[in-house]
Amino acid sequence: MMGQGRAFVGTSGWSYPHWAKGVFYPARLRSSQWLSYYSRHFCTVEVNSSFYRLPSRRVFEEWRGQTPPGFRFSVKASRFITHIKKLEEAEEPLQRMLSSVQGLAAKLGPLLFQLPPSLSYSRERLEAFLATWSKQVKGVCTRGVLEVRHPSWLCDQCYLSLSAAGFALCLSDWPELPVEGPLTTDFVFVRRHGPGALYASAYTPSHLEMDARHIEEWCHQGKEVYIYFNNDAFGWAVRNAQTLIEMLHHRGVKEGIGMDRIGKDGPE
Repeated sequence: MMGQGRAFVGTSGWSYPHWAKGVFYPARLRSSQWLSYYSRHFCTVEVNSSFYRLPSRRVFEEWRGQTPPGFRFSVKASRFITHIKKLEEAEEPLQRMLSSVQGLAAKLGPLLFQLPPSLSYSRERLEAFLATWSKQVKGVCTRGVLEVRHPSWLCDQCYLSLSAAGFALCLSDWPELPVEGPLTTDFVFVRRHGPGALYASAYTPSHLEMDARHIEEWCHQGKEVYIYFNNDAFGWAVRNAQTLIEMLHHRGVKEGIGMDRIGKDGPE
């Protein structure tokens, strides 16, 4: 019998001008309406702009108001935390980020911390960061995700630390370091960067079927699954996400806010 797990399928970002050239957005649609239009087709999005500059709480509140009930925003943490401070002295920037993203209220999904390829594993560094996270996140309805890009992080001690903190290890096909597991907590976070040319190549139906099979298994185990396509060039992210949603629908997997949304022209 299927568990209560649901799948949240979307893209990494939505504000791409080249998507307005017959790729996804209608040509005459104003950019201020892109998010609302996007949310009629997908139940989640990964916010990438926050990596470069953290939006204000008011901006997050505006985004919340442009999307239907049940929509989820995953938010990528500032590079100040991951690339400049390298997870150290994280208390103040974490507090600032958590204060801003609470503008999303119930639509706040996981927070993604993507590490640079140059940062190697340090147990002391990781556990100090996770301790700060655990203290700061109390009372905030969100979860943490770590995407690593240096092979030293793929070790049992790292997995144990993440598991103890309820932090997910991001499953990713980053070319230099694909990560296929393990699962370190009770939800799954997947990023798809493109199977060939980074950000600019499409996944084949057979690859998407493999993803659909794994997602079905995880949902049967009662896990929430988030998967984002980052191959935004040429609109492949949109097309691959739409195809995966259709595959999950045929498998009877529940999407985040209901598979009955597929093909509808407006939010419920």
